[in-house]
Amino acid sequence: MTVLQDTCPGLVGQIETGEISSPETRQILEQALHPMLAAGIDTVVLGRTHYPFVIPLIQEITGDSVRVIDPAPAVARQVERVLRAHNLVYQSDTQGSVRYLTTGDATRLGSMLSALVGSDGTAEHIDWDTIRKES
Repeated sequence: MTVLQDTCPGLVGQIETGEISSPETRQILEQALHPMLAAGIDTVVLGRTHYPFVIPLIQEITGDSVRVIDPAPAVARQVERVLRAHNLVYQSDTQGSVRYLTTGDATRLGSMLSALVGSDGTAEHIDWDTIRKES
């Protein structure tokens, strides 16, 4: 088995500005994927939390013969297992709510929520240094 990798410089910035299907984003992905396709890849494993937003574009470039794996669902299942093992799962008859938190520009993220997650909402800014000091 051969493992190829590319960090896709600039891709995170494109996604963070909401440019998930722009020509520039396509170019970044093509620069990373075309050499891998020429080498005969059969699977792409995403390695950043931003990358699932461009899965449709990745699939356009790679075609149906290349599988795209987003590890986020597996990570979420493992988090649930760990929480359950430590009795930390909150049980309630009511549905929870979703909060969007960012260390970046909350206004910008809020304006992109519809495009990124398919629903409107507001985002809140958090500062890790402040959180660490409060802990």
